[in-house]
Amino acid sequence: MKKTIYFLLIISVIFACSKSNNSDSNCNFLLNVGVNTSINLNLPQYNPLNFVSNPVYVPNEGNGGIIVTNTGSGFAAYDAADPNHSPNTCSILSISGLEGICGCSDENKYSLFTGQPLENANLRCGLKAYRTELNGNNLIITN
Repeated sequence: MKKTIYFLLIISVIFACSKSNNSDSNCNFLLNVGVNTSINLNLPQYNPLNFVSNPVYVPNEGNGGIIVTNTGSGFAAYDAADPNHSPNTCSILSISGLEGICGCSDENKYSLFTGQPLENANLRCGLKAYRTELNGNNLIITN
């Protein structure tokens, strides 16, 4: 009996895993750009990250820069380009509190804690997430 339960548990875990967060065919506006950067939390421009809920924009990385937030239990890093738009000047998100807001006419809004769309249920794609790892005073961001 135990073997059957373990077997079913293992099979359910294997089939529950997904290969990609953006498996939807409509989530193909952003390029898979290599990101491997480190930011020093002791520098004045990154000092807000030492406190919870203070997002910071890191330019010249990813598709449109990276927005990093201290969530209280770690760090979240997302591409600052709106994944529901083709890349253009208005599709770079601006920071407004804990939201990333697209500059295009539809003003798509995203949570900078979870990366999920806010207010518009028709948006299929969440923000492109990057891995973060704290190493001393350096926050390493990769994909």
